[in-house]
Amino acid sequence: MLRIVTDGAADILPEWATEYGIDVIPVNILFGEKSYLQGSELDNEGFYKLVEETKRIPKTSQPSPHQFVEFYRKIAQKGDTILSLHITAKLSGTYASAMAAAEELKDEFNIIPIDSIVGSLAIGLLCREARKMERAGKSIDEIVKYIESKKTKIRVILTLDTLEYAKMSGRVKALQAALASVLNVKPIAVLMNGVLDMKEKVRTRRAALDRVIAMAKEEFGDKPVYLAVVHARDLKSGQALLDESKNHFNVKETMISDLAISIAANLGPGTVGLILYPLE
Repeated sequence: MLRIVTDGAADILPEWATEYGIDVIPVNILFGEKSYLQGSELDNEGFYKLVEETKRIPKTSQPSPHQFVEFYRKIAQKGDTILSLHITAKLSGTYASAMAAAEELKDEFNIIPIDSIVGSLAIGLLCREARKMERAGKSIDEIVKYIESKKTKIRVILTLDTLEYAKMSGRVKALQAALASVLNVKPIAVLMNGVLDMKEKVRTRRAALDRVIAMAKEEFGDKPVYLAVVHARDLKSGQALLDESKNHFNVKETMISDLAISIAANLGPGTVGLILYPLE
């Protein structure tokens, strides 16, 4: 049987876990001396409330190899194939933990860890397509080949509403150039080929949202796409971005999702952006 696993830095729509059989290993969220498992012990709203109360940004840490070993054993049976897709290895050690666990369990399962080189709902979409391919009778080799070719073509384009979270976390090196500037700048960051790079700085929120659409349009034109919007505690802006974006792209399906805690912890509430998943 094929098990599909991802991590808490991937966003999947609530119904996808059951509908497509996607298992999510949670990220560790560390507030001072207390540790929470993302999702089961701390949801998104609880996270933001803790930040507001403590005036501190938590540290996030990837699941350890031991946590992966326990998780794989919990969700799979001996002899199963486990396709394990994870956030870009250039931003997290999650993929490395999965690799270590796969080596330890090589006599129990056929585990195939993949560095997705993306994040958020882009990973969720890769997981969903993998399951659809499996149900259509494709082999695991065909599925892996598809993912490896597709992942380089997906774009995640985000704009931040505040730089305070990035400033407090200090983990998003791509934003350091913006931090040296005035704090009311609205940076636009692109996750491409595993790296989150700050591409532009815009003065106003409206201009930033317009530029996110324009940048995506410059690359994808009229190509058919899945169009996703992600947001961090700003559903209103996310929905407005989705509604406007529909007018600019050859959209086959749209979706909207909260941004995972492990990403929002570094980018902050008000972060909103587009994910474009090109179709053949």
